[in-house]
Amino acid sequence: MEGKEMQKTMGAAVALSMVVGCVIGSGVFFKPQAIYTATGGAPGIGIISWVIGGLITLCAGLTVAEIAVVIPKTGGMMVYLEEVFGEKVGYLAGWMQSVLFFPGTAAALAVAFGNQLSELLGHPGWAVGIAIVDIIVVAIINNVGSKAAGLVQNLATVGKVIPLILIAIFAFVKGSGTNPILTPMVGEGLSTGTVLGSVLISILFAYEGWINVTPIVGEMKDPGKDLPKAFAGGILIIMAIYVLVNVAYLWVLPADQLAQFSSPAVAVAEVIFGSVGGKIIALGILISVFGALNGFLLAGSRVVYTLGVQGTIPGHKFFGKLNKSDVPGNGVILVAFLACIYALTGQFNLLTDLATFTGWVFYVMTFIAVIILRKTKPDVERVYKVPLYPIVPAIAILGGGFVLVNQLFMAGSGPRMIALAGIVITLIGLPIYMIMSKKKA
Repeated sequence: MEGKEMQKTMGAAVALSMVVGCVIGSGVFFKPQAIYTATGGAPGIGIISWVIGGLITLCAGLTVAEIAVVIPKTGGMMVYLEEVFGEKVGYLAGWMQSVLFFPGTAAALAVAFGNQLSELLGHPGWAVGIAIVDIIVVAIINNVGSKAAGLVQNLATVGKVIPLILIAIFAFVKGSGTNPILTPMVGEGLSTGTVLGSVLISILFAYEGWINVTPIVGEMKDPGKDLPKAFAGGILIIMAIYVLVNVAYLWVLPADQLAQFSSPAVAVAEVIFGSVGGKIIALGILISVFGALNGFLLAGSRVVYTLGVQGTIPGHKFFGKLNKSDVPGNGVILVAFLACIYALTGQFNLLTDLATFTGWVFYVMTFIAVIILRKTKPDVERVYKVPLYPIVPAIAILGGGFVLVNQLFMAGSGPRMIALAGIVITLIGLPIYMIMSKKKA
C-alpha cells in the first residue's frame, strides 16, 4: 500500500440508499417475464415468491450485518470468509466477485439499460453499444471519488422510486382488477417445488445488491449502528414496494401476458398512461438501472482493491493503490472492463442467473461463518447481534441452499449449465491463488 486509507465519510443515509439503490435496479421492472414464464403463466407462486425472497434476503442481511460489524474491514464477504475458513476460501470469494459477480451483474444492468434506451430511440441495434457507453460513464463517475458516487446513488434512489409509485397508484385506479392474483399457483403439469426454485433465482436477483454495502464498511462512520439499520430498513422498504408493484402489474395485465413482454413495467405503463406516459416511465426505469450499476461498480472496485493490497491477483501493485481522489480507481477500471466484455453477449437473464447463483454459494458460506464465529470467538465484542439467533441465520441458509440445489439438480439442463459455468469460472481462481502465493513467499 502507499500509506493511504480510504476516508470514513459514509453514514446511515448513504448505506441505506446503497441498499435500496443497488437492489431496485432492473429486477422489478424486467424479471416478471422470466417469473411468469417459469410459472407457466400462473400468478400464484410468482407473487408469493416476492414475499419469500424478501424474507430470505432480510434474514441474509441481518445475519451478514453481525459478521460485518465484528470484522469491519474494506473488502466485505471475502474478508469474512478468509477470517473463518482460511485464506484460500476468502480468495475464491474475492476472485468470484471481481471477475464474475460484480462485472457480470453490472453487465446485465447495462444490457437492460441498453435495451430500454435503444427501444425508446427506435434503434434496437444500438443496445449493446449503449450498454458499453453506460458502463464507461459510470466508471468515470466512480473514479472522481466516493462522495460523487454516493451523490449519484442518492439521486438515483430518489429518481427510481417515482416510476414505481406512479405505476402502483395509477394501476389500482385505472386497472380492471379482474385478473387473478394468487390462483392458480403454477401452470398445468408443472411441479410447484421446481417452479419455486426457478422463480426464486430470478427474484433473488431482483433483491440482489443488499450485500454491496459490506465492502465499504471501512468507509462508514459508525457501522455498528448504521449497517443493521441500512439492511433492515432498506430490505423491508424494497419488499413492500416489490409486492405492491407486482400486484399492481397483475391489476392491469394477467400473468400470461406479462410473460410475453421483455419490459413488463413499460407494457403496464403504456396501458395506464398511453404511449407517451409509457415512455416517461421508461425514462424513470433508466434512472433506476443507472443507479444500480453505479452501486455495483462502487462496491466491486473495493473487492479488487483488497485483493491488490493482499498481493494475490496479477497486477496487484496496480490494483492495490488509491488514486488522487482516495478511491480504488484501477479496481473500477477492471470491473468496468470485464463488464463491457460480458455486455457483448447482450443476454440479460443469462448474466443475472450466472451472477446470482455464484454469489449465493458464498452468501450461504458467510451465513454459516456467523454461526462458527459465535462458537469459536464468543468473547469478541459484538455491538450488534443477529436477532432471534439462530433462527434468522437458519432461514437464510436453508433458503439459499434450496435455490442452489434446485439450479444444479432440479431446474433442467439450461440452469444447470449456467450454474456449472459459474463454478468453473470461480475455481479458475485456485491455480491463480497458488501462483500468487508462491510469488509472495
